[in-house]
Amino acid sequence: MKRINYTLFVLLVVSAVFSCTRTNLSIDENGNWASRTTFGGGNGIGVGYAASFVIGNNAFVGTGVNPSFPSQKVQAMWMYTPGAIPKGSGGVDSPAAQGTWTAIANFPGNPRSNAVGFSAGGLGYIGTGLANDGVTIYSDFWSYNPGSGVWTQVNSIADGAGSYPRYDAASFSFDTVGYVMTGTDGFNFFGDVWRFSPATGQWVKQNNFPGNQRSGASTFIYQGQGYIVAGHTPNTKWASANLAYDFWRFNPNSVNSDITWIRLRDIFNTNPATYDDGYSNIVRTNAPAFIILGTIGGDKGYLTCGANSASDINFTWEYDFSSDTWTEKAPFKGTDRTGAVGFTVANRGFVTGGLNAGAQQAYTDCYEFFPNMVYNPYD
Repeated sequence: MKRINYTLFVLLVVSAVFSCTRTNLSIDENGNWASRTTFGGGNGIGVGYAASFVIGNNAFVGTGVNPSFPSQKVQAMWMYTPGAIPKGSGGVDSPAAQGTWTAIANFPGNPRSNAVGFSAGGLGYIGTGLANDGVTIYSDFWSYNPGSGVWTQVNSIADGAGSYPRYDAASFSFDTVGYVMTGTDGFNFFGDVWRFSPATGQWVKQNNFPGNQRSGASTFIYQGQGYIVAGHTPNTKWASANLAYDFWRFNPNSVNSDITWIRLRDIFNTNPATYDDGYSNIVRTNAPAFIILGTIGGDKGYLTCGANSASDINFTWEYDFSSDTWTEKAPFKGTDRTGAVGFTVANRGFVTGGLNAGAQQAYTDCYEFFPNMVYNPYD
Protein backbone atom coordinates (compact mmCIF):
# COMPACT_ATOMS: atom_id res chain seq x y z
CA MET A 1 0.00 0.00 0.00
CA LYS A 2 1.35 3.44 -0.90
CA ARG A 3 2.62 5.32 2.10
CA ILE A 4 1.23 8.84 2.52
CA ASN A 5 3.34 11.42 4.26
CA TYR A 6 0.84 13.13 6.49
CA THR A 7 3.40 15.58 7.86
CA LEU A 8 3.03 17.92 4.85
CA PHE A 9 -0.74 17.79 5.08
CA VAL A 10 -0.71 18.69 8.77
CA LEU A 11 1.75 21.52 8.18
CA LEU A 12 -0.36 22.95 5.38
CA VAL A 13 -3.51 22.89 7.48
CA VAL A 14 -1.70 24.43 10.45
CA SER A 15 -0.26 27.12 8.16
CA ALA A 16 -3.74 27.93 6.89
CA VAL A 17 -5.24 28.13 10.38
CA PHE A 18 -2.37 30.00 12.03
CA SER A 19 -1.64 32.46 9.24
CA CYS A 20 1.08 34.89 10.26
CA THR A 21 -0.56 38.02 11.59
CA ARG A 22 0.01 41.39 10.01
CA THR A 23 1.02 42.97 13.33
CA ASN A 24 3.42 40.29 14.58
CA LEU A 25 5.99 39.81 11.83
CA SER A 26 9.40 38.24 12.27
CA ILE A 27 12.48 40.22 11.26
CA ASP A 28 12.55 38.48 7.88
CA GLU A 29 8.91 39.23 7.11
CA ASN A 30 9.46 42.79 5.95
CA GLY A 31 8.18 44.60 2.91
CA ASN A 32 5.08 46.70 2.45
CA TRP A 33 2.00 46.51 0.22
CA ALA A 34 0.65 49.85 -1.06
CA SER A 35 -2.89 50.13 -2.37
CA ARG A 36 -3.31 51.21 -5.99
CA THR A 37 -6.22 52.26 -8.20
CA THR A 38 -8.82 49.51 -8.21
CA PHE A 39 -9.00 47.23 -11.23
CA GLY A 40 -10.86 48.97 -14.04
CA GLY A 41 -10.50 52.32 -12.29
CA GLY A 42 -13.75 51.71 -10.41
CA ASN A 43 -15.60 50.92 -13.62
CA GLY A 44 -14.49 47.32 -13.98
CA ILE A 45 -15.92 44.25 -12.33
CA GLY A 46 -13.80 42.02 -10.16
CA VAL A 47 -12.44 38.93 -11.88
CA GLY A 48 -10.66 35.79 -10.84
CA TYR A 49 -8.50 33.56 -12.99
CA ALA A 50 -7.86 36.36 -15.49
CA ALA A 51 -5.05 36.33 -18.06
CA SER A 52 -2.40 39.02 -18.48
CA PHE A 53 0.60 40.17 -20.47
CA VAL A 54 2.98 43.13 -20.32
CA ILE A 55 4.10 45.32 -23.22
CA GLY A 56 6.46 48.18 -22.49
CA ASN A 57 5.34 50.06 -19.39
CA ASN A 58 1.77 48.77 -19.47
CA ALA A 59 0.10 45.63 -18.16
CA PHE A 60 -2.97 44.18 -19.87
CA VAL A 61 -5.44 42.15 -17.78
CA GLY A 62 -8.71 40.58 -18.80
CA THR A 63 -11.03 37.61 -19.32
CA GLY A 64 -11.76 35.62 -16.14
CA VAL A 65 -14.86 34.96 -14.08
CA ASN A 66 -17.02 37.05 -11.75
CA PRO A 67 -19.31 35.00 -9.45
CA SER A 68 -21.77 37.92 -9.23
CA PHE A 69 -22.80 36.81 -12.71
CA PRO A 70 -23.24 33.05 -12.27
CA SER A 71 -21.41 30.98 -14.85
CA GLN A 72 -20.49 34.11 -16.75
CA LYS A 73 -16.94 34.38 -17.98
CA VAL A 74 -15.94 37.85 -19.17
CA GLN A 75 -14.30 39.30 -22.28
CA ALA A 76 -13.45 42.73 -20.87
CA MET A 77 -9.80 43.83 -21.08
CA TRP A 78 -8.03 46.62 -19.23
CA MET A 79 -4.62 48.31 -19.48
CA TYR A 80 -2.80 49.41 -16.32
CA THR A 81 -0.22 52.19 -16.41
CA PRO A 82 1.64 52.72 -13.11
CA GLY A 83 1.85 56.19 -11.66
CA ALA A 84 5.11 57.90 -10.81
CA ILE A 85 6.26 57.67 -7.19
CA PRO A 86 7.37 61.06 -5.85
CA LYS A 87 10.46 61.05 -3.67
CA GLY A 88 10.14 61.76 0.01
CA SER A 89 7.94 60.69 2.88
CA GLY A 90 4.60 59.30 1.81
CA GLY A 91 5.57 59.13 -1.85
CA VAL A 92 4.48 55.53 -2.33
CA ASP A 93 0.97 56.41 -1.17
CA SER A 94 0.58 59.69 -3.03
CA PRO A 95 -2.24 60.18 -5.57
CA ALA A 96 0.36 60.38 -8.33
CA ALA A 97 1.51 56.83 -7.55
CA GLN A 98 -1.91 55.22 -7.94
CA GLY A 99 -1.75 54.58 -11.68
CA THR A 100 -4.59 54.32 -14.17
CA TRP A 101 -6.71 51.56 -15.67
CA THR A 102 -7.93 52.12 -19.24
CA ALA A 103 -10.49 49.94 -21.00
CA ILE A 104 -9.28 48.46 -24.28
CA ALA A 105 -11.09 46.41 -26.92
CA ASN A 106 -12.75 43.31 -25.50
CA PHE A 107 -11.12 39.96 -26.01
CA PRO A 108 -12.87 38.70 -29.18
CA GLY A 109 -12.75 34.98 -28.49
CA ASN A 110 -15.40 33.12 -26.53
CA PRO A 111 -15.68 34.29 -22.90
CA ARG A 112 -13.41 32.25 -20.66
CA SER A 113 -11.44 32.01 -17.44
CA ASN A 114 -8.18 30.26 -16.55
CA ALA A 115 -6.64 31.31 -19.88
CA VAL A 116 -2.95 32.06 -20.31
CA GLY A 117 -1.22 35.16 -21.65
CA PHE A 118 2.23 36.22 -22.83
CA SER A 119 3.86 38.87 -25.00
CA ALA A 120 6.29 38.42 -27.88
CA GLY A 121 7.43 40.56 -30.78
CA GLY A 122 5.63 43.63 -29.44
CA LEU A 123 2.23 41.89 -29.37
CA GLY A 124 0.22 40.39 -26.54
CA TYR A 125 -1.37 36.94 -26.69
CA ILE A 126 -4.22 35.26 -24.81
CA GLY A 127 -5.56 31.78 -25.38
CA THR A 128 -6.71 28.43 -24.03
CA GLY A 129 -9.03 28.50 -21.00
CA LEU A 130 -12.32 27.24 -19.60
CA ALA A 131 -15.73 28.11 -21.08
CA ASN A 132 -18.95 29.28 -19.41
CA ASP A 133 -20.26 25.75 -19.14
CA GLY A 134 -17.27 24.72 -17.03
CA VAL A 135 -16.70 21.77 -19.36
CA THR A 136 -15.59 23.10 -22.74
CA ILE A 137 -11.91 23.95 -22.96
CA TYR A 138 -10.10 25.94 -25.61
CA SER A 139 -6.90 25.76 -27.64
CA ASP A 140 -7.43 28.96 -29.67
CA PHE A 141 -5.17 32.03 -29.41
CA TRP A 142 -5.57 35.72 -30.17
CA SER A 143 -3.00 38.50 -30.52
CA TYR A 144 -3.40 42.12 -29.45
CA ASN A 145 -1.61 45.01 -31.16
CA PRO A 146 -1.27 47.91 -28.67
CA GLY A 147 -0.55 50.34 -31.50
CA SER A 148 -3.75 49.71 -33.44
CA GLY A 149 -5.83 48.40 -30.53
CA VAL A 150 -6.90 45.44 -32.70
CA TRP A 151 -7.22 41.76 -31.79
CA THR A 152 -6.41 39.14 -34.44
CA GLN A 153 -6.93 35.40 -34.25
CA VAL A 154 -3.75 33.36 -34.68
CA ASN A 155 -3.19 29.62 -34.87
CA SER A 156 -4.46 27.41 -32.08
CA ILE A 157 -2.12 25.11 -30.18
CA ALA A 158 -2.19 22.24 -32.65
CA ASP A 159 -0.16 20.03 -34.96
CA GLY A 160 -0.96 17.47 -37.62
CA ALA A 161 -2.30 15.07 -34.99
CA GLY A 162 -4.88 17.50 -33.58
CA SER A 163 -5.35 20.39 -31.17
CA TYR A 164 -4.35 20.53 -27.53
CA PRO A 165 -6.92 22.44 -25.43
CA ARG A 166 -6.32 23.11 -21.75
CA TYR A 167 -6.77 25.56 -18.90
CA ASP A 168 -4.58 26.67 -15.98
CA ALA A 169 -1.55 26.47 -18.28
CA ALA A 170 1.72 28.34 -17.67
CA SER A 171 3.70 30.52 -20.05
CA PHE A 172 7.12 32.03 -20.63
CA SER A 173 7.53 35.25 -22.56
CA PHE A 174 10.76 36.14 -24.36
CA ASP A 175 11.60 38.88 -26.87
CA THR A 176 10.50 37.16 -30.06
CA VAL A 177 8.84 33.92 -28.96
CA GLY A 178 6.42 32.64 -26.35
CA TYR A 179 6.01 29.26 -24.69
CA VAL A 180 2.88 27.63 -23.28
CA MET A 181 3.10 24.48 -21.18
CA THR A 182 1.44 22.24 -18.60
CA GLY A 183 -2.23 22.75 -17.61
CA THR A 184 -5.19 20.41 -17.38
CA ASP A 185 -8.38 19.39 -19.18
CA GLY A 186 -10.13 18.63 -15.90
CA PHE A 187 -9.17 14.96 -16.03
CA ASN A 188 -5.53 14.86 -17.10
CA PHE A 189 -2.49 16.94 -16.22
CA PHE A 190 -0.08 17.90 -18.96
CA GLY A 191 3.67 18.25 -19.28
CA ASP A 192 3.90 19.21 -22.95
CA VAL A 193 5.63 22.43 -24.04
CA TRP A 194 4.75 24.51 -27.11
CA ARG A 195 6.78 27.30 -28.72
CA PHE A 196 5.03 30.08 -30.65
CA SER A 197 6.82 32.35 -33.11
CA PRO A 198 5.00 35.52 -34.22
CA ALA A 199 7.29 35.58 -37.28
CA THR A 200 5.92 32.28 -38.59
CA GLY A 201 2.59 32.17 -36.78
CA GLN A 202 3.28 28.53 -35.93
CA TRP A 203 3.27 26.45 -32.77
CA VAL A 204 6.07 23.88 -32.52
CA LYS A 205 6.09 21.15 -29.90
CA GLN A 206 9.21 21.07 -27.73
CA ASN A 207 10.64 18.43 -25.42
CA ASN A 208 8.26 17.77 -22.55
CA PHE A 209 8.63 19.51 -19.22
CA PRO A 210 10.64 17.05 -17.10
CA GLY A 211 9.03 17.90 -13.77
CA ASN A 212 5.73 16.76 -12.33
CA GLN A 213 2.82 17.39 -14.69
CA ARG A 214 0.74 20.19 -13.20
CA SER A 215 -1.84 22.93 -13.53
CA GLY A 216 -2.00 26.37 -11.92
CA ALA A 217 1.79 26.83 -11.83
CA SER A 218 3.50 30.23 -11.49
CA THR A 219 6.37 31.57 -13.60
CA PHE A 220 9.16 34.15 -13.57
CA ILE A 221 11.32 35.40 -16.43
CA TYR A 222 14.83 36.41 -15.42
CA GLN A 223 17.92 37.10 -17.54
CA GLY A 224 16.46 35.39 -20.58
CA GLN A 225 15.44 32.22 -18.75
CA GLY A 226 12.10 30.97 -17.46
CA TYR A 227 11.28 29.64 -14.00
CA ILE A 228 8.25 27.47 -13.24
CA VAL A 229 7.20 26.71 -9.67
CA ALA A 230 4.29 25.45 -7.56
CA GLY A 231 0.93 24.30 -8.93
CA HIS A 232 -1.40 21.33 -8.53
CA THR A 233 -0.19 17.86 -9.49
CA PRO A 234 -1.29 14.25 -9.02
CA ASN A 235 2.32 13.07 -9.22
CA THR A 236 3.77 14.13 -5.88
CA LYS A 237 4.68 11.51 -3.31
CA TRP A 238 2.79 13.67 -0.80
CA ALA A 239 -0.51 12.56 -2.30
CA SER A 240 -2.58 14.06 0.48
CA ALA A 241 -1.64 17.56 -0.62
CA ASN A 242 -1.35 17.27 -4.43
CA LEU A 243 0.85 20.36 -4.47
CA ALA A 244 4.00 20.49 -6.60
CA TYR A 245 7.20 21.16 -4.70
CA ASP A 246 9.71 20.78 -7.56
CA PHE A 247 11.11 23.98 -9.08
CA TRP A 248 12.67 24.30 -12.55
CA ARG A 249 14.63 26.74 -14.74
CA PHE A 250 14.24 26.76 -18.53
CA ASN A 251 16.91 27.95 -20.97
CA PRO A 252 15.32 28.63 -24.40
CA ASN A 253 18.74 29.04 -26.02
CA SER A 254 20.28 25.77 -24.90
CA VAL A 255 21.63 23.67 -27.75
CA ASN A 256 21.85 20.67 -25.45
CA SER A 257 18.42 19.20 -24.75
CA ASP A 258 19.80 17.62 -21.58
CA ILE A 259 20.32 21.03 -19.96
CA THR A 260 17.34 22.89 -21.39
CA TRP A 261 15.65 22.28 -18.05
CA ILE A 262 17.59 22.51 -14.77
CA ARG A 263 15.98 21.43 -11.52
CA LEU A 264 16.42 23.95 -8.73
CA ARG A 265 15.99 23.38 -5.01
CA ASP A 266 12.58 22.15 -3.91
CA ILE A 267 10.16 24.60 -2.28
CA PHE A 268 9.41 22.25 0.60
CA ASN A 269 11.60 20.80 3.34
CA THR A 270 12.96 17.84 1.39
CA ASN A 271 16.68 18.46 1.97
CA PRO A 272 18.64 17.37 5.06
CA ALA A 273 20.34 20.79 5.09
CA THR A 274 18.84 23.56 7.23
CA TYR A 275 18.16 26.21 4.56
CA ASP A 276 14.67 24.81 3.83
CA ASP A 277 13.57 24.00 7.38
CA GLY A 278 11.03 26.84 7.29
CA TYR A 279 9.61 26.01 3.86
CA SER A 280 6.18 25.00 5.14
CA ASN A 281 3.85 27.24 3.16
CA ILE A 282 5.50 28.08 -0.19
CA VAL A 283 3.68 25.26 -2.01
CA ARG A 284 0.39 26.46 -3.53
CA THR A 285 -1.59 26.69 -6.74
CA ASN A 286 -2.91 29.57 -8.89
CA ALA A 287 -0.60 32.12 -7.27
CA PRO A 288 0.43 35.49 -8.76
CA ALA A 289 4.16 36.05 -9.28
CA PHE A 290 6.42 38.95 -10.26
CA ILE A 291 10.08 39.98 -10.12
CA ILE A 292 11.85 43.12 -8.87
CA LEU A 293 15.47 43.80 -9.80
CA GLY A 294 18.03 45.58 -7.68
CA THR A 295 16.44 44.93 -4.29
CA ILE A 296 18.62 44.73 -1.19
CA GLY A 297 20.78 41.68 -1.69
CA GLY A 298 20.16 41.41 -5.43
CA ASP A 299 17.42 40.53 -7.90
CA LYS A 300 14.38 38.71 -6.50
CA GLY A 301 11.21 36.92 -7.54
CA TYR A 302 8.00 36.99 -5.51
CA LEU A 303 5.15 34.54 -4.98
CA THR A 304 2.03 35.44 -3.01
CA CYS A 305 -1.58 34.37 -2.35
CA GLY A 306 -3.02 31.32 -4.14
CA ALA A 307 -4.45 28.26 -2.42
CA ASN A 308 -3.02 25.31 -0.55
CA SER A 309 -4.84 22.07 0.21
CA ALA A 310 -6.87 23.71 2.97
CA SER A 311 -7.74 27.30 1.99
CA ASP A 312 -6.79 30.51 0.26
CA ILE A 313 -3.58 32.01 1.64
CA ASN A 314 -1.73 35.34 1.90
CA PHE A 315 1.83 34.13 2.52
CA THR A 316 4.42 36.01 0.45
CA TRP A 317 7.84 34.53 -0.35
CA GLU A 318 10.90 36.10 -1.95
CA TYR A 319 13.17 34.04 -4.20
CA ASP A 320 16.86 34.93 -4.46
CA PHE A 321 18.03 34.06 -7.97
CA SER A 322 21.70 34.06 -6.92
CA SER A 323 21.43 31.69 -3.95
CA ASP A 324 18.41 29.60 -5.01
CA THR A 325 16.77 30.14 -1.62
CA TRP A 326 13.47 31.57 -0.37
CA THR A 327 12.69 34.05 2.43
CA GLU A 328 9.24 34.79 3.81
CA LYS A 329 8.13 38.41 3.50
CA ALA A 330 5.19 40.47 4.70
CA PRO A 331 1.89 38.72 3.88
CA PHE A 332 -0.34 40.14 1.17
CA LYS A 333 -2.33 43.03 2.65
CA GLY A 334 -5.63 42.35 0.89
CA THR A 335 -8.02 39.50 1.61
CA ASP A 336 -6.60 36.01 1.18
CA ARG A 337 -7.36 34.89 -2.37
CA THR A 338 -6.61 32.57 -5.25
CA GLY A 339 -6.57 33.14 -9.01
CA ALA A 340 -5.19 36.68 -8.76
CA VAL A 341 -2.90 38.19 -11.42
CA GLY A 342 0.67 39.28 -10.76
CA PHE A 343 2.83 41.32 -13.12
CA THR A 344 6.00 43.40 -13.28
CA VAL A 345 5.90 46.79 -14.99
CA ALA A 346 8.83 49.23 -14.98
CA ASN A 347 10.57 46.97 -12.43
CA ARG A 348 7.63 47.25 -10.03
CA GLY A 349 5.51 44.33 -8.81
CA PHE A 350 1.70 44.35 -8.70
CA VAL A 351 -1.16 42.00 -7.76
CA THR A 352 -4.83 42.47 -8.65
CA GLY A 353 -8.09 40.55 -8.85
CA GLY A 354 -8.71 37.03 -7.62
CA LEU A 355 -11.46 35.06 -5.88
CA ASN A 356 -12.13 34.16 -2.27
CA ALA A 357 -12.62 30.64 -0.94
CA GLY A 358 -15.60 28.97 -2.55
CA ALA A 359 -15.49 31.43 -5.48
CA GLN A 360 -18.24 33.54 -3.94
CA GLN A 361 -16.60 36.92 -4.48
CA ALA A 362 -14.21 38.47 -6.98
CA TYR A 363 -11.92 41.33 -5.98
CA THR A 364 -11.08 44.62 -7.70
CA ASP A 365 -8.32 45.85 -5.39
CA CYS A 366 -4.78 46.30 -6.67
CA TYR A 367 -1.57 46.39 -4.63
CA GLU A 368 2.07 47.19 -5.29
CA PHE A 369 4.80 45.49 -3.25
CA PHE A 370 7.85 47.29 -1.85
CA PRO A 371 10.20 44.59 -0.55
CA ASN A 372 12.63 46.91 1.25
CA MET A 373 10.08 48.95 3.21
CA VAL A 374 8.92 48.38 6.78
CA TYR A 375 5.46 46.85 6.90
CA ASN A 376 2.71 49.38 7.66
CA PRO A 377 -0.61 47.76 8.66
CA TYR A 378 -2.43 51.10 8.64
CA ASP A 379 -2.07 52.04 4.96
